[in-house]
Amino acid sequence: MSLIDKLQWRYATKKMDSAKLVPEAKVDQILEAIRLTASSSGLQPYEVLVITNKPIREKIKDIAWGQSQITDCSHLLVFAAWDHYTAERINHAFDMTERIRNFKSEAGTIYRQKLLVDYTNRDPELNYTHAAKQAYIGLGTALIAAAYEQVDSTPMEGFDPKALDEILNLKEKGLRSVAIMPLGYRKTDEDWLANLKKVRRPIKELITRID
Repeated sequence: MSLIDKLQWRYATKKMDSAKLVPEAKVDQILEAIRLTASSSGLQPYEVLVITNKPIREKIKDIAWGQSQITDCSHLLVFAAWDHYTAERINHAFDMTERIRNFKSEAGTIYRQKLLVDYTNRDPELNYTHAAKQAYIGLGTALIAAAYEQVDSTPMEGFDPKALDEILNLKEKGLRSVAIMPLGYRKTDEDWLANLKKVRRPIKELITRID
């Protein structure tokens, strides 16, 4: 199957088979795709929590409209954005870049200072919103990677973020939950959406070419 074939295959799975576990090798590939995806200034201002603990997932289900995928899935991914851009976080990203590339450039130093001034003095809520947008890039990459591995997934915003932050102690880590994504395998005979045709706007409505 080509990548497009696999994207045709994927859908937001409504019922997952709790008896089927996703191999860790496939989960690792999906997580690595998230790690390698794009982010603004290369800061990667979010974290991904991988939850297999059943009692915790039951608590999350209770604050997420009772959606069964949360407890029936194999692995639950939680995308949590930084609550603020701090000097420590920005410096860590730039220090890592210089260490891995084994050089320090004047342009990099100037850009680091620009972010330290602009981001750390900006309203924390504005910074969180910016970081959350970056987390969604990771979420999109995760959806594509899961389809590539032929693992079912469901992107979800239907939960109480403050309650989820409390369950996972995210505030203590300087994080706020953005989205969740169960990984698993569809239970076709119980999923009303499984055999329906995929519906997307035609390319001519979605894409505009300006030559």
